[in-house]
Amino acid sequence: NKQKRLDTVLTMTAPATSFWRVAGMTYLQYVNRAANSVRSAAKEPVRSKLLANSSFSYNAAKWEGGAQGTKTQISSLSKAGASL
Repeated sequence: NKQKRLDTVLTMTAPATSFWRVAGMTYLQYVNRAANSVRSAAKEPVRSKLLANSSFSYNAAKWEGGAQGTKTQISSLSKAGASL
């Protein structure tokens, strides 16, 4: 009877998207790891295209008193918070 209740609970759990939470990751960490896995499993020339698309950059500016401050180019998420 205990096993039957456990099976019922396991089949009624949230969808698979919650498994990254159980693993102790944020959604962005999960998505980044999945994307890295796909990129590393791909063969050339697809791998080169995927790696080229994985880089990014954007401009950010701090607003104070209704005026835009100087723009800073961000090319790494780890440095994004520190630059503003």
